[in-house]
Amino acid sequence: MLKVGITGGIGSGKTTCCKMFEALDIPVYYADEGAKRLMYKNKKLKTEIKKVLGEEAYYNNGKMNKAYIGSKIFNDKSLLKKVNNLVHPAVAMDVMNWFGSIKNKPYGLEESALLIESGAYKFFDELIVVTAPIEKRIEWVMKRDKLSKKEVSQRLKNQITDAERIKKANFVIVNDGTIPLTVQVHTIHKQLTKKK
Repeated sequence: MLKVGITGGIGSGKTTCCKMFEALDIPVYYADEGAKRLMYKNKKLKTEIKKVLGEEAYYNNGKMNKAYIGSKIFNDKSLLKKVNNLVHPAVAMDVMNWFGSIKNKPYGLEESALLIESGAYKFFDELIVVTAPIEKRIEWVMKRDKLSKKEVSQRLKNQITDAERIKKANFVIVNDGTIPLTVQVHTIHKQLTKKK
């Protein structure tokens, strides 16, 4: 079975594309959800995160203090890097176990915004990059996450460019309304199914 990564910047439409792959009966591992689950349930990871960000990173009931964590890591690249260096290996192990559990599918997908930045893209047989015009991405993220334009722009600054992502891609999905996403997803699905 092929291991396929799907990545793109914040607000590019990765999740929308993944839902389309799921509709084609392809299993998808969502790295953000996996990371949140591990940050909540993995005791060793929680302890390490508290060492980096302080006890305030978690409430007394064990739940993550997302607002606190977000305010710390989005304004300090060194803290963001430290947290990523803890979370990424835990997610990578979880993903490997997940891929190992998939049966009778031509391929599985891992969706993650940071596959290239973390170097995790090397683990995959194929890489799909989803791109979208920057103005559209800002507009979508402002609406989705109830953030200001300044907050979204700050998050975009912490990510690599679409051009850098495309250099590593086997397939590119362009989310600009020219060619419907469903058409692009179906085309890639056919090609990946043939490679099995």
